[in-house]
Amino acid sequence: MRTEVEAPMTEPQRANGVLVTGARKAFGDVVALDGVDLCVDAGSLVAVVGPSGCGKSTLLELVCGLLTPDAGVVSAPPAALMPQRDALLPWLSALDNAALALRVAGASRAAARAAAHALFAVFGLVGFEDARPGALSGGMRQRVAFIRTLLAGRSLLCLDEPFAALDALTRAQAQEWLAAALAREARTVLLVTHDVEEAVLLADRIVLLSPRPGRVVAELDVALPRPRSRTDAEVVALRERALAALGVQP
Repeated sequence: MRTEVEAPMTEPQRANGVLVTGARKAFGDVVALDGVDLCVDAGSLVAVVGPSGCGKSTLLELVCGLLTPDAGVVSAPPAALMPQRDALLPWLSALDNAALALRVAGASRAAARAAAHALFAVFGLVGFEDARPGALSGGMRQRVAFIRTLLAGRSLLCLDEPFAALDALTRAQAQEWLAAALAREARTVLLVTHDVEEAVLLADRIVLLSPRPGRVVAELDVALPRPRSRTDAEVVALRERALAALGVQP
């Protein structure tokens, strides 16, 4: 996907990464983003963090091609978007919800269900294939939604506050299975979150946005081995650095 003016190809673009240069987006008189630059190398996980209303979701929609920038350049491969809410269809089983991306792409019901079923064991969902979404916990619903996102087969995953609706314990568990899943999957990931600690636990790099209009105020590399513990001194220190960059007292 390419929007607006042409720009020379860069290394991230050649390798199916993401490049955003000088992106601006307004909705009427409200400027959501103003002059945002973002680079996501192929195979990396970049987290975008900022306060509510700073344009994080707008940035994700620009990268996914759902919106067009008013100015600047947005270059990215086709992306699979996992929204804040799981958006599972209540009349379908968990397995058929997970297989939906493949069905939309033209796969037969049997083939799509088989591919989804193979991931149910990986994500601890065996035995819940026939359950309707209403019978699943919040964490299980998010796992079904993530399987659906993976099965879209895109090299770029855009995750928009995927765990925002979960309680603290379930959210911590979800962060663990997401980290494990991404360790197995060779994907480029752009994660939007308001949770600084989540970004430190999961990301290779953190991009911090100002209050609206969103501008990049800092970028932090996370050169820490995985898996990461929220109690590790380096994780705590990086979290505090990120909060300080956002003007928040730890």
